[in-house]
Amino acid sequence: MHYIREQVGLTGTHWGCDTSNCGACVVLMDGEPVKSCTVLAAMADGHDVRTVESLEVDGQLDPIQQGFHERHALQCGFCTPGMLMTTRALLDANPDPTDLEIRTAISGAICRCTGYQNIVGAVRWAAEHEAAARREA
Repeated sequence: MHYIREQVGLTGTHWGCDTSNCGACVVLMDGEPVKSCTVLAAMADGHDVRTVESLEVDGQLDPIQQGFHERHALQCGFCTPGMLMTTRALLDANPDPTDLEIRTAISGAICRCTGYQNIVGAVRWAAEHEAAARREA
């Protein structure tokens, strides 16, 4: 997390607790969510590491980002990068998760503002829109 923020300059990954309790620092390493505060930069060498900055491509929001906007799934925004990366990994692995599967996936992230219901709704929104896009393709 420190390397990502201080050396690479990608500050979307938030530094929360530094003890792997809050989930604000989640990034994807080889497609799996990891709490970057517990991963040394040397441990990530040779792995594909994606931060929240990788979600938006050419001005187009990732469906999970759009879902968070559409379903008002953020308030202060501190947990949002970690939530976005965690839920992106969930939808990549399971394109149609149940509400329980969504809640289980985000259980390692603390949000003190939303009560989680809107986050679950945002993931559901993204899953439905990705399914519709696959049907159209």
